[in-house]
Amino acid sequence: MNTLRDNDAAISERADALRAAMVEDMRSHGDFDSDQVGRAFATVPREGFAPGAPLEQVYNRDDVVITKRDENGLALSSVSAPRIQALMLEQTDLRLGMRVLEIGSGGYNAALIAELVGPDGEVTTVDIDEFVVDRAKEYLTETGYPQVRVLQVDAEGGVPEHAPFDRIIVTAGAWDIPPAWTDQLAEDGLLVVPLRLRGLTRSFAFARKENRLVAANYRLCGFVPMQGAGANAEQLVLLHGEDVGLRVDDDRPVNAEGLRAALTSPRVEHSSGVEVGGFEPFDDLDLWLATALDDFGLLVAKPAALEAGLVERSARMGAKTALAGGSFAYRASQATSENRTAFEFVVYGHGPDADRIAGEYVELIREWDRSHRRGPGARVEVFPAATPDAEIPEGRLIEKKHTRVLISWPHPTSS
Repeated sequence: MNTLRDNDAAISERADALRAAMVEDMRSHGDFDSDQVGRAFATVPREGFAPGAPLEQVYNRDDVVITKRDENGLALSSVSAPRIQALMLEQTDLRLGMRVLEIGSGGYNAALIAELVGPDGEVTTVDIDEFVVDRAKEYLTETGYPQVRVLQVDAEGGVPEHAPFDRIIVTAGAWDIPPAWTDQLAEDGLLVVPLRLRGLTRSFAFARKENRLVAANYRLCGFVPMQGAGANAEQLVLLHGEDVGLRVDDDRPVNAEGLRAALTSPRVEHSSGVEVGGFEPFDDLDLWLATALDDFGLLVAKPAALEAGLVERSARMGAKTALAGGSFAYRASQATSENRTAFEFVVYGHGPDADRIAGEYVELIREWDRSHRRGPGARVEVFPAATPDAEIPEGRLIEKKHTRVLISWPHPTSS
């Protein structure tokens, strides 16, 4: 009796069963629309790209498998949650025979892409980290995808020697879009990128239109941040030791001393009268606030600060915060039903100007409810950094190193 072989066969059989169950779970949640994406997830052995991780974790649609951390324990590389990968693959609209560049490697997503473009397609996956590249090469070969080209490069410059690409899919959080990505995209291609705007990340599917990129659609997501030349560290302003902080996406001046004093001052509360169901998504409200507020940040808190009542529980994941000198206001929610299936948005303000900014914040929530809650969402356009103001339509303009990102909010009744 070969016990080792029998054990390997049992593990393989269990992995196959869990993979099939994960695909059905993803289908029931609407993670993908196309049969092709479902077949790719049913085919590629995810456990081959996450050795050592429990199979139950590997085949959970919500689970991220961290593959490398820095000295502080922060994730540097990971195998993303299957539902997020499915979301982006649907956005990418991959077809047989396409040439695809994946920026941010790991192997598993590249294998899914290889399944979707077929034997006549071409997949290039790149990463800046030698550790990640070596693992991706090894795992892709072991799982039957040696045709995928794996390169160690800083993707800020793209991969010109293998361009143009029908699709470019970025699997690391990007703060900006370097010119090389647009230059190396085929004229009718799509660039799918998790782009950070004022601290919020959305996966955008960008198509070329004249002198700019225009988002065909976008989805909520989260990714390990970009490394190398494209990295951009956000400010973290500590307000109460290390227990409460404010994350700001650019280097503009922040009145840290005033905000620290405001945190421990009496707070004001404004009710919005706007309710949402317990499972109703409202991530577009967050994007609306980030673009409508003049000064915006994310209030974050550790459990000790929440338990002490310094801030509300919305700060656990980053409360959307309006800033005004030494005052701030942030959004939270209160249950309006006994079984907690409905919630009302409330705004808490701190500091000498708390009442005014909390009131203005509430009015923005109400405006979203009236004009944008059931609308088409934001229109996002990316212009080269040198584009003059006169050539850019009206809207919130976010300045970055290589680009100027315009966000506008059409009314639901507008075309």
